[in-house]
Amino acid sequence: MADQEQDRQLPATERKIRKAREEGQVARSRELGHLTVLGVGGVALAALAPFVSAWSARILEQGLRFDARTLADPQSMSATLSALVVQALWLVVPLGTGVAFAALAASVLAGGWNFTWKAMAPQFQRLDPIAGIGRLFSGQQLVEALKAVALASVLFAIGGFYLQSSLPRFAGLLGLPLPAALASAADVLLGGLALLGFALLLFALIDVPLQRQMLLRRLRMSHEEVKKEFKDIEGNLEIKAKIRARMRALANRRMLAAVPGADIVVMNPTHYAVALKYDEARMAAPRVVAKGADLLALRIRDIAREAGVPVLQAAPLARALYAHAEVDREIPAALFSAVAQVLAWVFQLRQASGRGATPPAPVPEVPPELDPAQTQTPASASAPGRREPEL
Repeated sequence: MADQEQDRQLPATERKIRKAREEGQVARSRELGHLTVLGVGGVALAALAPFVSAWSARILEQGLRFDARTLADPQSMSATLSALVVQALWLVVPLGTGVAFAALAASVLAGGWNFTWKAMAPQFQRLDPIAGIGRLFSGQQLVEALKAVALASVLFAIGGFYLQSSLPRFAGLLGLPLPAALASAADVLLGGLALLGFALLLFALIDVPLQRQMLLRRLRMSHEEVKKEFKDIEGNLEIKAKIRARMRALANRRMLAAVPGADIVVMNPTHYAVALKYDEARMAAPRVVAKGADLLALRIRDIAREAGVPVLQAAPLARALYAHAEVDREIPAALFSAVAQVLAWVFQLRQASGRGATPPAPVPEVPPELDPAQTQTPASASAPGRREPEL
């Protein structure tokens, strides 16, 4: 257990924090709940003090009143008691409901709204006595125990000193009329609640961030857990690499299948090959149907020759088309002029095929900024391991 805690030095990821919330693990502060209950109850009593005082006096008066009917029929005392209980509920239930909602709001304020049934599911692993002993003497339990002892000691000291200092006032209540005695007792009670609330406020200000830090500490992860989570999210890297390779193979197969329908293949001797097609009725500009480098370029050339598609050796244009044009996309506007020369040559080839005369191959001009060989810096040209296109 200690070795596992030492290995968990990395902060929890968002995924683990979200999963912990789904399992009901959120930061909750008991002191904040106690403070809210005490504060809301004290404020409500202070605001309703005149009404509560009058109501208490009326309840006492009704409860202590005896008449001839009561003496003649003892069963009427049960009805009177029931009526007094109902009247008490009219005050206690709304006050208790307000305090309960305030406690719920304080809980949401500390850890956010979180509703899950997983926290109520039976966890049989917690029945292990050895693991239970380990949790009993863990650092978190020690902190909670020390905090509870400190809070109880502080509240006991404040309450004891306040009661001791208020004994003369309590003794003086015996000589006051009932309404005045109730009002004076309410003042003493509210004063004590204010002191206790101030102490709980100080503890809550410390406990709320402490609970969050303790939760994040419990959720810390080891390097192995982070790697496993990364694999769960991203998937196995080897499998993803195989999937990408399979997708590239499928894309290349579809691309090679389009080469026989191309009008021209432009290439330099060995490195780049780009197959172009132009249909004046359906296309606004020539379109790239296939492109490749090295072995794929040779494969495109071989398929084109087998299908009778003209192959033109034009290294600058091949490099520019390979660098700036995408498969199944129209060529850049800056290359329209150069490609138009190539397509005109193809048209001449088709016209001359029956007469045996072969028109001379064009030398299309490519803007220097589109030719990678022209825009290549000297440093990159002399970089080790870099192979230059063969012209």
